[in-house]
Amino acid sequence: MRGALPVAAAAGVLLLAGCSRSDTQSPAPGAASSAGGSSAAAAAPNGLLTVPHDADEETRKQYLYQNAIAECMRAKGFTYTPHVEDADESTPLPVDGQDYKVSKEYRGKYGYGFSYARVVYPHDPNVIGSEAPSDDEHPNAAYRETLAPAQQWAYDKAMGEWRVEDGKKLESPGCRKAADVKAYGPEKPKAERDREAEAARAADRAAQQALDGDPQLVSLAQDFASCLRAEGITVTTTQPTSISDMVKFQVNSKAPADGWENLDKETARTKLTQEIGTALRDLECGKEFRAAYFPKLAENPFVGAGG
Repeated sequence: MRGALPVAAAAGVLLLAGCSRSDTQSPAPGAASSAGGSSAAAAAPNGLLTVPHDADEETRKQYLYQNAIAECMRAKGFTYTPHVEDADESTPLPVDGQDYKVSKEYRGKYGYGFSYARVVYPHDPNVIGSEAPSDDEHPNAAYRETLAPAQQWAYDKAMGEWRVEDGKKLESPGCRKAADVKAYGPEKPKAERDREAEAARAADRAAQQALDGDPQLVSLAQDFASCLRAEGITVTTTQPTSISDMVKFQVNSKAPADGWENLDKETARTKLTQEIGTALRDLECGKEFRAAYFPKLAENPFVGAGG
């Protein structure tokens, strides 16, 4: 899905070889699930996916992309099983508070689901950064692991790579790039891409101004902030587009000095209990604000930090 790059890529270089464009995790509590899901679409006799008759244009292109990779890799002597995520299973982890009931259930077990939870629940797919297997690991990564080292190198070269470096998408020749062109067409000229990017930034700024200038949201954000302060939680912003995720970002940014991999489980469990308390207080304080904010966010889509 051209242009749909992970947010984490902005912080460094993302390198993907021999895997698909989507990550898969299992359903979270409350019937919500994390991004991704294995396609339930029927496979044709040749092993390619059959495009659903009611698929929208974007979904159709995803099927074309996956099938093109499979055909290309097979022509190079490798096995590749095409797979497309199920849109019905693509609900983000319910940590943002948009659905109060489901978020309360999630936060009551995982906190914000990123920091200490990954140590306490290292194999839980409802935890960001856990060691739970992804869709990329089944079946294609599993197949790759059966290959000898030299064959793995050849597999990766045949697949090709794409990564984000300094905000730019870089892609090496291979089946992935060929499939991208086949499904989505040639990349647009840089001038056109620049114009579209600037138009998107302008629309984002307008949405942010609409939300941050909304009198109801401004008032509710002030109440939200007052409640957090009364709970002993630091408030660094009262902007409607930032305050909803403010506490989450503060908590998630505090990594142990020795790194997560060296943190023992008992210490992590104690810290997670504290985080759960903070996450639930944050959820309660922001209940009225979020109930008003998310419907207005849907009317004014804002994708900037904190949006």
